[in-house]
Amino acid sequence: MTMTNTLEISNLSKSYKGFHLNNVSFNLPTGYIMGLIGPNGAGKTTIIKTIMNLVMKQEGSIKIFGMDHQEQEVDIKKRIGFVYDTPTFYAHLNLKQLKNVIAPFYEKWNGAAFNDLVDRFGLPLNKSIKKFSRGMSMKASIAIALSHDADFIIMDEPTSGLDPVVRREMLDFLRGIMQDENKSILFSSHVTSDIEQAADYITYVNNGQVVFSKTKDEVNEAYALIKGGNDLLDDDTKKNMIAVRSGEYGFEGLTADLKTSKKVFGDQAVYDKASLEDIMFFHNLQLKNAR
Repeated sequence: MTMTNTLEISNLSKSYKGFHLNNVSFNLPTGYIMGLIGPNGAGKTTIIKTIMNLVMKQEGSIKIFGMDHQEQEVDIKKRIGFVYDTPTFYAHLNLKQLKNVIAPFYEKWNGAAFNDLVDRFGLPLNKSIKKFSRGMSMKASIAIALSHDADFIIMDEPTSGLDPVVRREMLDFLRGIMQDENKSILFSSHVTSDIEQAADYITYVNNGQVVFSKTKDEVNEAYALIKGGNDLLDDDTKKNMIAVRSGEYGFEGLTADLKTSKKVFGDQAVYDKASLEDIMFFHNLQLKNAR
């Protein structure tokens, strides 16, 4: 069976003063969750806002459901649930009033689903939104985004401001949504453990460029931490690692080619699984060393 893509981004570029999103390309297959990771200022929010046509791209193409994201914007957005990194509401309204404003815009608005999420998140319907905490505002934004049977859910830092219990419940809820193989989710997060827990695909953006866009299994198989004595380090062995930090008691480095590294170091080194946090740390170290 041919795999279809919910999202296709090709050679996307956008420049601001002091920042350049450079030829970003990746695809999100239908029926999967993609985590978008990267340090602050890497370009994650710019990518998401460009997908939503809140920021105009300068070059490249974006297709959602096989349609151009600008030419068929209205039809596309009817099928998208979007959660901003900073929720923006009519602050003088309460949640019930806000729901009554938003619901008519969506043909598939599901009042029962909305009420279920409001109950799950413990949100008051009659309290003014301006009195909500950041965490409550984020929960409200998620409840609205997930209440019209969206086929594509886009979330920018959705777990920001949520306590660990609610974060876990939300991630479980997102995985439950994926029981429907026609739905897809793209979400960015600084909490790499959330990405590791929920995502099927991982796209890592740094300095405005895609470092990699792979399945989580591919990342786990390729990347590893290497630890050993400093006597193992020379110009040739360093070539097998993205970056290395060394100290009095030895070195630690990151490889993106575990098989080759094992041939180079053999059983003289120790190999550990690399977390997403490890991967981001050593790629940043590589950038610093290159300056």
